[in-house]
Amino acid sequence: MSTTKKFAGAALAAALGVATLSACGGGDAKDKSEGGASGSPKPKTVTLVSHDSFNVTDTVLKEFEQQSGYTVKVLKSGDAGAALNQEILTKGSPRGDVFFGVDNTLLSRALDNGIFTPYEAKGLADVKPEYVLDKEHRVTPIDSGDICVNYDKAYFADKRLAPPQTLDDLIKPEYKNLLVTENAATSSPGLGFLLASVGKYGEEGWKDYWTKLKANGVEVVDGWEQAYNERFSGSAGGKKAKGDRPLVVSYASSPPVEVLYGEPQPAEAPTGVSTGTCFRQVEFAGLLKGAKNEEGGKALLDFLVSKKFQEDMPLQMFVNPVVKDAKLPELFTKHGVVIEKPENVAPETIAKNREQWVKTWSSLVVK
Repeated sequence: MSTTKKFAGAALAAALGVATLSACGGGDAKDKSEGGASGSPKPKTVTLVSHDSFNVTDTVLKEFEQQSGYTVKVLKSGDAGAALNQEILTKGSPRGDVFFGVDNTLLSRALDNGIFTPYEAKGLADVKPEYVLDKEHRVTPIDSGDICVNYDKAYFADKRLAPPQTLDDLIKPEYKNLLVTENAATSSPGLGFLLASVGKYGEEGWKDYWTKLKANGVEVVDGWEQAYNERFSGSAGGKKAKGDRPLVVSYASSPPVEVLYGEPQPAEAPTGVSTGTCFRQVEFAGLLKGAKNEEGGKALLDFLVSKKFQEDMPLQMFVNPVVKDAKLPELFTKHGVVIEKPENVAPETIAKNREQWVKTWSSLVVK
């Protein structure tokens, strides 16, 4: 399955022309100083394979490199699904040492294919226990984010209509023809929104829900970029494109991003979050089986759950830290929302049913 960017903050930043950390090259990840025989010099490069949205502040990364003695090479490999596919195909002879970006919608697939070597990262005890989904420590939780319906505040104020807050609200007549969502077969937020309905209504109820949502005029487009930056009336891109849908499936982090990159920067986010419509994604990293620099990979995993990286991450990738005492930046606390009760579906349940759910969803909503 093709998936889009996991969390829309970085995608939105890119759409607004914000530069992100570039990949440090591709191809052979082996450092010139490495040797294959016993007694060879210690490898000085550790390679992180990731989806395209990985980013970290230069000073934070350089501090890790100075303290550890390793140089970090970031090999970006497309969206999360494509990146994972490449690691499965190169199982046992990976392109790097650590893989970052597999989330709970794809986790069981990665674990079933045995691409990771177990490692309990230093600092894992500080990670919130609800995010530790693999008790064998083949993967380490790194971040979380919530897929949620966003709304255009100005539209609902002008119409004197309360914005919807729950999945149930979205099928009410007053919200007919207002929502645009992404295709669950081609988009990560689209899949997440489908999973929110599965979590809320169960195996049978979600189908009836989508039948009602279709009857209420939901619009389906291929991906997040089209939905958010073209069809949604509340985003900067959507305003320019004259989008006419005041409801869109995006992320809980989208309103803070609208503030950060607004020109001029608004005092208040122009968009809000329907907090009862959310599905939580958790992203993981793991030590790749057959890594050339296993010790460097372990050090890198330790770094990814360190407080330094966790507190840097929100404004770099627009996701939430998973470490208990990591503080969120003011942008998030002032303009973001905390999703208290997101919908969740167990990774093994997703793995077992994902393809059939998407096929059924397509027959109900798209065809």
